[in-house]
Amino acid sequence: MLKGYIPPYSATVVQKLLDQGAVLLGKTNLDEFAMGSGSTDGIFGPVRNPWSYSRQYREKSVQNSHTANEDSNWLVTGGSSGGSAAAVSSFTCFAALGSDTGGSTRNPAAHCGVVGLKPTYGLISRHGLIPLVNSMDVPGILTRCVDDAAIVLGVLAGHDSKDSTTVQDPFKPFELNSFIDASKLCIGIPKEYHAPGLSSETLALWSKAADLFENAGAKVMEVSLPHTRYSIICYHVLCTAEVASNMARFDGLEYGHRSSMDKSTEVMYAATRREGFNDVVRGRILSGNYFLLKQNYETYFVKAQKVRRLIANDFVNVFRSGIDVLLTPTTLSDTVPYVEFIKEDNRTRSAQDDIFTQAANMAGLPAITVPTALSEKGLPIGLQFIGRAFQEQQLLTVAKWFEKQVKFPMIQLQGMMDHGHTICHHQKSAFFS
Repeated sequence: MLKGYIPPYSATVVQKLLDQGAVLLGKTNLDEFAMGSGSTDGIFGPVRNPWSYSRQYREKSVQNSHTANEDSNWLVTGGSSGGSAAAVSSFTCFAALGSDTGGSTRNPAAHCGVVGLKPTYGLISRHGLIPLVNSMDVPGILTRCVDDAAIVLGVLAGHDSKDSTTVQDPFKPFELNSFIDASKLCIGIPKEYHAPGLSSETLALWSKAADLFENAGAKVMEVSLPHTRYSIICYHVLCTAEVASNMARFDGLEYGHRSSMDKSTEVMYAATRREGFNDVVRGRILSGNYFLLKQNYETYFVKAQKVRRLIANDFVNVFRSGIDVLLTPTTLSDTVPYVEFIKEDNRTRSAQDDIFTQAANMAGLPAITVPTALSEKGLPIGLQFIGRAFQEQQLLTVAKWFEKQVKFPMIQLQGMMDHGHTICHHQKSAFFS
């Protein structure tokens, strides 16, 4: 739909980076209009996970008698911002931007072994971000370590007169403390996140992470977010409804693709959208328009808005009880080969992959995924921290402490290892081995 389109202005987040002297290398691939959880449905084709070519994964694949054929065994990055995660993971760039509507920054970050930060809704301007779900979209930050995420956040955060949803309060950039008093922390473990399909490896790491905080003196408590079980259904209704509204602007009349079928405005309009959108986008538009029909509006859309409020209140109640940060899985498991991923349709995959991430978007809370350990297949597994609204400093401080404890190993790409690169190199923690 937007092939060859050159926007007449830069997004606020891009302009802020340029103003600080950042060098922008280019745009990265993603699922079309950010609709997906694998970065497999983009117009430029699927994104390949750099860990497909890592020494860690290759050695395990050989040991497990898996095919080493690159063309059949490469791994998906997660999505929808998979291109950005791949760029950071492969050392192509210092940091990358993504969008996070239901986990589109954190999901690929977890699968690519990098840090993925979704700030509080309203902390970073959405001006220039092509909207998917206006009430949930947040520009996301992907980096190789938590300190880098804090640096980028310091550049991007703050009020923007071009985005009325940004908060008026001034944002002061901060540096993260290297040491924290864990005894003053209260970590919440939501019992509802022990979801069907959660891999035994991820569950074990989640449990070990909780023990790590407890052994350091932190208070670790099981908490309940009772409406979590409704969140993925609620998210689907609200997401598709706003998608249907937002995608209406792509009609071939003002900008973007225009069909050559011009018998009438209606024919051109319909042909443009049929040619310009893929099946996934058209499917979500159809679902959203169904939920917004006059006879369905109260039953689906309004009810979903009410459930969203209950989900947000669950978080409010938990944080009011004294919890500082919630610790959860980011994804059900490590990533999978492309040939396995496409056996299920986009909607099914998105429902599975967003299960731990989309609730933070509906509540507007900050969340960050931190690479934690390698699976038995030699692939990254990340864990997620969810914080109080506008308490990014506390959230990132906890995440940095955790990152320091687990010492996630650097990806070993053949060419880089041969030339002795040592960027952000960590030894694997015995605690998480």
